[in-house]
Amino acid sequence: MSTSGMSPSGVYTKKQLVAMEFDDRMIERMRASGDLTRLRPWWYATRLHDATVAAAVRDGGILTCVDALRFHGMWTPPGHRASLHLRRSKNKSGKHTACRVSVGAERTAADAVDPVPIALKYASGCLPVEEWIAVADSYINSTGTGAADLRVGMGTISVRLSHAVDRADAKSQSGTESIARVRLKSEGYDVVVQPSIEGVGHTDLRIGKLLIECDSFMYHASRDDYERDHHRDRRALVDGWLTIRLTYDDIVYGWDAVLADIREITGRDRHRARTPKLTTMIEESVLRTAREGL
Repeated sequence: MSTSGMSPSGVYTKKQLVAMEFDDRMIERMRASGDLTRLRPWWYATRLHDATVAAAVRDGGILTCVDALRFHGMWTPPGHRASLHLRRSKNKSGKHTACRVSVGAERTAADAVDPVPIALKYASGCLPVEEWIAVADSYINSTGTGAADLRVGMGTISVRLSHAVDRADAKSQSGTESIARVRLKSEGYDVVVQPSIEGVGHTDLRIGKLLIECDSFMYHASRDDYERDHHRDRRALVDGWLTIRLTYDDIVYGWDAVLADIREITGRDRHRARTPKLTTMIEESVLRTAREGL
Protein backbone atom coordinates (compact mmCIF):
# COMPACT_ATOMS: atom_id res chain seq x y z
CA MET A 1 0.00 0.00 0.00
CA SER A 2 1.37 3.42 -1.00
CA THR A 3 1.16 6.31 1.52
CA SER A 4 2.56 9.03 -0.76
CA GLY A 5 -0.87 10.59 -1.27
CA MET A 6 -1.86 10.80 2.40
CA SER A 7 -3.74 13.94 3.30
CA PRO A 8 -3.14 15.90 6.53
CA SER A 9 -6.90 16.44 6.73
CA GLY A 10 -7.68 12.71 6.85
CA VAL A 11 -10.34 13.22 4.16
CA TYR A 12 -9.99 11.51 0.78
CA THR A 13 -11.73 11.04 -2.52
CA LYS A 14 -12.23 7.52 -3.83
CA LYS A 15 -9.69 8.37 -6.54
CA GLN A 16 -7.09 9.26 -3.90
CA LEU A 17 -7.69 6.02 -2.02
CA VAL A 18 -7.32 4.01 -5.22
CA ALA A 19 -4.05 5.84 -5.98
CA MET A 20 -2.82 4.67 -2.56
CA GLU A 21 -3.68 1.09 -3.60
CA PHE A 22 -6.91 0.71 -1.65
CA ASP A 23 -9.30 -1.50 -3.61
CA ASP A 24 -13.06 -1.73 -3.09
CA ARG A 25 -12.78 -4.69 -0.74
CA MET A 26 -10.27 -2.91 1.50
CA ILE A 27 -12.43 0.22 1.57
CA GLU A 28 -15.52 -1.73 2.59
CA ARG A 29 -13.58 -3.62 5.25
CA MET A 30 -12.28 -0.31 6.70
CA ARG A 31 -15.80 1.11 6.68
CA ALA A 32 -17.06 -1.93 8.57
CA SER A 33 -14.34 -1.53 11.19
CA GLY A 34 -14.91 2.21 11.54
CA ASP A 35 -11.49 3.12 10.13
CA LEU A 36 -13.22 4.88 7.23
CA THR A 37 -16.45 6.88 7.23
CA ARG A 38 -18.35 7.72 4.06
CA LEU A 39 -19.05 11.47 4.07
CA ARG A 40 -20.87 11.56 0.75
CA PRO A 41 -20.58 9.61 -2.50
CA TRP A 42 -16.90 9.18 -3.43
CA TRP A 43 -15.60 10.94 -0.31
CA TYR A 44 -14.30 9.28 2.87
CA ALA A 45 -12.75 10.27 6.20
CA THR A 46 -10.33 8.29 8.35
CA ARG A 47 -10.69 8.02 12.13
CA LEU A 48 -8.22 10.88 12.70
CA HIS A 49 -9.79 13.38 10.35
CA ASP A 50 -10.10 17.16 10.63
CA ALA A 51 -13.67 17.84 11.74
CA THR A 52 -13.98 21.16 9.89
CA VAL A 53 -12.78 19.64 6.62
CA ALA A 54 -15.16 16.70 7.02
CA ALA A 55 -18.06 19.07 7.71
CA ALA A 56 -17.39 20.94 4.47
CA VAL A 57 -17.26 17.71 2.45
CA ARG A 58 -20.34 16.29 4.16
CA ASP A 59 -22.20 19.47 3.23
CA GLY A 60 -21.46 18.93 -0.45
CA GLY A 61 -18.33 21.02 -0.86
CA ILE A 62 -14.69 21.36 0.10
CA LEU A 63 -12.98 23.65 2.58
CA THR A 64 -11.89 27.03 1.21
CA CYS A 65 -11.64 30.72 2.12
CA VAL A 66 -10.55 31.62 5.68
CA ASP A 67 -11.13 28.10 7.02
CA ALA A 68 -8.73 26.64 4.45
CA LEU A 69 -6.21 29.41 5.16
CA ARG A 70 -6.42 28.60 8.86
CA PHE A 71 -6.01 24.88 8.09
CA HIS A 72 -2.80 25.65 6.17
CA GLY A 73 -1.42 27.65 9.10
CA MET A 74 -1.83 31.11 7.57
CA TRP A 75 -2.48 34.14 9.77
CA THR A 76 -6.18 34.94 9.68
CA PRO A 77 -7.98 37.93 11.18
CA PRO A 78 -10.45 37.48 14.03
CA GLY A 79 -14.20 37.37 13.66
CA HIS A 80 -14.68 34.92 10.78
CA ARG A 81 -15.57 31.69 12.59
CA ALA A 82 -19.34 32.13 12.68
CA SER A 83 -20.00 29.93 9.66
CA LEU A 84 -18.29 27.20 7.68
CA HIS A 85 -16.34 28.48 4.68
CA LEU A 86 -16.69 26.08 1.76
CA ARG A 87 -17.20 26.06 -1.96
CA ARG A 88 -19.32 23.63 -3.93
CA SER A 89 -20.35 23.12 -7.54
CA LYS A 90 -23.58 24.67 -8.79
CA ASN A 91 -25.39 21.34 -8.88
CA LYS A 92 -24.89 20.70 -5.16
CA SER A 93 -26.61 22.25 -2.17
CA GLY A 94 -26.24 22.15 1.59
CA LYS A 95 -27.15 23.91 4.81
CA HIS A 96 -24.18 26.29 4.68
CA THR A 97 -23.96 29.22 2.28
CA ALA A 98 -21.07 28.63 -0.10
CA CYS A 99 -18.30 31.20 -0.56
CA ARG A 100 -18.27 32.60 -4.07
CA VAL A 101 -16.14 34.71 -6.39
CA SER A 102 -17.38 37.03 -9.12
CA VAL A 103 -14.77 35.85 -11.64
CA GLY A 104 -12.87 32.60 -12.11
CA ALA A 105 -14.93 30.18 -10.03
CA GLU A 106 -13.22 26.81 -9.62
CA ARG A 107 -15.20 23.92 -11.13
CA THR A 108 -13.27 20.94 -9.81
CA ALA A 109 -11.57 19.80 -6.62
CA ALA A 110 -8.63 17.41 -6.35
CA ASP A 111 -8.52 17.52 -2.56
CA ALA A 112 -10.79 18.25 0.40
CA VAL A 113 -9.01 21.53 1.16
CA ASP A 114 -8.21 24.23 -1.37
CA PRO A 115 -4.54 25.23 -1.68
CA VAL A 116 -3.67 28.64 -0.26
CA PRO A 117 -3.87 30.66 -3.53
CA ILE A 118 -7.36 29.32 -4.34
CA ALA A 119 -8.46 29.79 -0.72
CA LEU A 120 -7.21 33.38 -0.94
CA LYS A 121 -9.21 33.92 -4.13
CA TYR A 122 -12.39 32.85 -2.36
CA ALA A 123 -11.48 34.79 0.78
CA SER A 124 -11.67 37.99 -1.28
CA GLY A 125 -15.45 37.67 -1.07
CA CYS A 126 -15.52 37.28 2.71
CA LEU A 127 -12.73 39.52 4.00
CA PRO A 128 -12.47 43.32 3.89
CA VAL A 129 -9.70 44.29 1.50
CA GLU A 130 -7.30 45.36 4.27
CA GLU A 131 -7.63 41.98 5.97
CA TRP A 132 -7.27 40.13 2.66
CA ILE A 133 -4.05 42.02 1.93
CA ALA A 134 -2.78 41.15 5.42
CA VAL A 135 -3.29 37.42 4.74
CA ALA A 136 -1.68 37.74 1.30
CA ASP A 137 1.29 39.49 2.96
CA SER A 138 1.58 36.60 5.39
CA TYR A 139 1.52 34.05 2.57
CA ILE A 140 4.15 35.63 0.34
CA ASN A 141 6.35 36.47 3.34
CA SER A 142 6.23 32.99 4.88
CA THR A 143 6.61 31.06 1.63
CA GLY A 144 9.15 33.27 -0.14
CA THR A 145 6.91 33.50 -3.18
CA GLY A 146 5.92 36.72 -4.89
CA ALA A 147 2.83 38.48 -6.09
CA ALA A 148 3.36 36.99 -9.58
CA ASP A 149 3.35 33.47 -8.12
CA LEU A 150 0.19 34.23 -6.18
CA ARG A 151 -1.53 35.45 -9.35
CA VAL A 152 -0.61 32.24 -11.18
CA GLY A 153 -1.90 30.13 -8.29
CA MET A 154 -5.22 31.97 -8.17
CA GLY A 155 -5.86 31.69 -11.89
CA THR A 156 -8.49 34.02 -13.35
CA ILE A 157 -9.31 36.85 -10.93
CA SER A 158 -11.32 40.07 -10.96
CA VAL A 159 -9.84 43.53 -11.54
CA ARG A 160 -10.66 44.38 -7.93
CA LEU A 161 -8.70 41.41 -6.65
CA SER A 162 -5.83 42.16 -9.00
CA HIS A 163 -5.55 45.63 -7.47
CA ALA A 164 -5.49 44.07 -3.99
CA VAL A 165 -2.61 41.80 -5.03
CA ASP A 166 -0.71 44.89 -6.21
CA ARG A 167 -1.00 46.31 -2.67
CA ALA A 168 0.51 43.25 -0.95
CA ASP A 169 3.96 43.66 0.58
CA ALA A 170 6.25 40.73 1.33
CA LYS A 171 8.24 42.80 3.83
CA SER A 172 5.36 42.94 6.28
CA GLN A 173 6.05 40.88 9.41
CA SER A 174 2.59 40.55 10.97
CA GLY A 175 -1.11 40.81 10.24
CA THR A 176 -1.56 43.83 12.51
CA GLU A 177 1.31 45.60 10.77
CA SER A 178 -0.25 44.89 7.37
CA ILE A 179 -3.66 46.21 8.41
CA ALA A 180 -2.14 49.38 9.85
CA ARG A 181 -0.06 49.93 6.69
CA VAL A 182 -3.02 49.54 4.34
CA ARG A 183 -5.21 51.84 6.41
CA LEU A 184 -2.53 54.53 6.68
CA LYS A 185 -1.75 54.40 2.96
CA SER A 186 -5.47 54.70 2.26
CA GLU A 187 -5.39 57.93 4.27
CA GLY A 188 -2.64 59.25 2.00
CA TYR A 189 0.36 58.71 4.28
CA ASP A 190 3.76 57.85 2.81
CA VAL A 191 4.44 54.69 4.80
CA VAL A 192 7.80 52.90 4.82
CA VAL A 193 7.65 49.21 5.74
CA GLN A 194 10.33 47.67 7.98
CA PRO A 195 12.72 50.64 7.95
CA SER A 196 16.19 50.04 9.39
CA ILE A 197 17.03 52.48 12.18
CA GLU A 198 20.57 52.89 13.46
CA GLY A 199 20.91 51.77 17.07
CA VAL A 200 17.34 50.46 17.07
CA GLY A 201 17.10 47.85 14.31
CA HIS A 202 14.01 47.32 12.20
CA THR A 203 10.72 48.89 13.17
CA ASP A 204 7.37 48.01 11.64
CA LEU A 205 6.36 51.24 9.92
CA ARG A 206 7.68 54.77 9.48
CA ILE A 207 6.02 58.04 8.49
CA GLY A 208 8.72 60.67 8.35
CA LYS A 209 10.44 60.48 11.74
CA LEU A 210 7.42 58.80 13.35
CA LEU A 211 8.05 55.10 14.04
CA ILE A 212 5.00 52.86 14.44
CA GLU A 213 5.36 49.49 16.17
CA CYS A 214 2.45 47.08 15.76
CA ASP A 215 2.40 44.42 18.46
CA SER A 216 0.51 41.18 17.92
CA PHE A 217 -1.85 39.60 20.45
CA MET A 218 0.85 37.61 22.24
CA TYR A 219 3.82 39.73 21.22
CA HIS A 220 5.66 40.12 24.52
CA ALA A 221 6.25 36.48 25.31
CA SER A 222 8.79 37.26 28.02
CA ARG A 223 10.10 40.01 30.24
CA ASP A 224 13.20 40.15 28.03
CA ASP A 225 11.02 41.05 25.03
CA TYR A 226 9.29 43.74 27.07
CA GLU A 227 12.58 45.22 28.30
CA ARG A 228 14.21 45.07 24.85
CA ASP A 229 11.42 47.01 23.18
CA HIS A 230 11.38 49.70 25.83
CA HIS A 231 15.14 50.12 25.46
CA ARG A 232 14.66 50.44 21.70
CA ASP A 233 11.94 53.06 22.16
CA ARG A 234 14.14 55.05 24.54
CA ARG A 235 17.11 54.95 22.15
CA ALA A 236 14.91 56.05 19.25
CA LEU A 237 13.58 59.00 21.26
CA VAL A 238 17.06 60.11 22.29
CA ASP A 239 18.19 60.05 18.66
CA GLY A 240 15.26 62.20 17.52
CA TRP A 241 12.63 59.67 16.43
CA LEU A 242 9.06 59.62 17.70
CA THR A 243 7.59 56.21 18.51
CA ILE A 244 4.00 54.99 18.81
CA ARG A 245 3.57 51.41 20.02
CA LEU A 246 0.19 49.95 19.08
CA THR A 247 -1.37 46.87 20.65
CA TYR A 248 -3.40 44.23 18.87
CA ASP A 249 -6.61 45.71 20.33
CA ASP A 250 -5.59 49.22 19.23
CA ILE A 251 -5.39 48.11 15.61
CA VAL A 252 -8.23 45.60 15.44
CA TYR A 253 -10.79 47.27 17.72
CA GLY A 254 -9.65 50.86 18.40
CA TRP A 255 -8.40 52.13 15.07
CA ASP A 256 -10.42 55.36 15.06
CA ALA A 257 -8.63 56.55 18.21
CA VAL A 258 -5.25 55.48 16.79
CA LEU A 259 -5.84 57.38 13.57
CA ALA A 260 -6.92 60.48 15.50
CA ASP A 261 -3.65 60.39 17.44
CA ILE A 262 -1.56 59.98 14.29
CA ARG A 263 -3.44 62.84 12.65
CA GLU A 264 -2.73 64.99 15.71
CA ILE A 265 0.99 64.33 15.31
CA THR A 266 1.15 64.71 11.55
CA GLY A 267 -1.29 67.63 11.49
CA ARG A 268 1.24 69.64 13.46
CA ASP A 269 4.09 68.39 11.25
CA ARG A 270 5.80 66.87 14.27
CA HIS A 271 6.70 63.87 12.09
CA ARG A 272 8.70 65.96 9.63
CA ALA A 273 12.47 66.47 9.64
CA ARG A 274 12.88 70.19 10.32
CA THR A 275 16.64 70.29 10.89
CA PRO A 276 19.64 69.11 8.85
CA LYS A 277 20.39 66.55 11.58
CA LEU A 278 16.92 64.99 11.36
CA THR A 279 16.98 65.05 7.56
CA THR A 280 20.31 63.21 7.60
CA MET A 281 18.91 60.72 10.12
CA ILE A 282 16.02 59.81 7.82
CA GLU A 283 18.25 59.66 4.73
CA GLU A 284 20.58 57.27 6.55
CA SER A 285 17.63 55.07 7.43
CA VAL A 286 16.59 54.94 3.77
CA LEU A 287 20.12 53.94 2.74
CA ARG A 288 20.43 51.32 5.50
CA THR A 289 17.13 49.77 4.47
CA ALA A 290 18.14 49.69 0.80
CA ARG A 291 21.51 48.10 1.61
CA GLU A 292 19.81 45.39 3.63
CA GLY A 293 17.51 44.58 0.72
CA LEU A 294 14.28 45.38 2.52
